[in-house]
Amino acid sequence: MDTRESLEKRGGPEFAAGALRERVIDALRTVFDPEIPVNIYDLGLVYELDVDAQTGSVSIHMTLTAPGCPVAQTFPATVEQCVDAVEGVSEARVELVWDPPWTRARMSEAALLQLGML
Repeated sequence: MDTRESLEKRGGPEFAAGALRERVIDALRTVFDPEIPVNIYDLGLVYELDVDAQTGSVSIHMTLTAPGCPVAQTFPATVEQCVDAVEGVSEARVELVWDPPWTRARMSEAALLQLGML
């Protein structure tokens, strides 16, 4: 796998930031909603993803499908652990937000197809 230094030499800091962002998104796609068999990224639960390639810091604002979700207390830590494991990430912070409320309109086309909704 490329190091941050080799990525920056090849395409500059913007390339390195984009590459790290893609690795984080790939990791998020391995985390599945406990009630709907779709990953949290394609389900549209990730509202904001800030990646700082210089420091390796990742900040995520995400929601759940319902405020009363039984995993609301533990799920952010699950997502943080997954993102922390990504090469190049030094710190991951996940914050649950409830505004705007999640709706099916946030789902990707792939998620809609997977659930037979298209």
